Amino acid sequence: MEKTTTTAQPVCAEESLALLNCVASVPYDRDRCLALVDALRECIVRKRVKKFSLAEPSSTTTTEALKSDTKP
Repeated sequence: MEKTTTTAQPVCAEESLALLNCVASVPYDRDRCLALVDALRECIVRKRVKKFSLAEPSSTTTTEALKSDTKP
């Protein structure tokens, strides 16, 4: 039976967030983003991550996301 753990701070969260912000940035710096891919991969191997998943959004998170999507 496979053990699944949930933590308050997701595993490799800093590396994942840095990579997502890199690919979303303008101008896009491919070399910097590739370095961040390598950093995320190293974290995944070090922590032995097998699978990532997104948490179900709460009603507060959904409301905040909708507010940030709408532009005045």
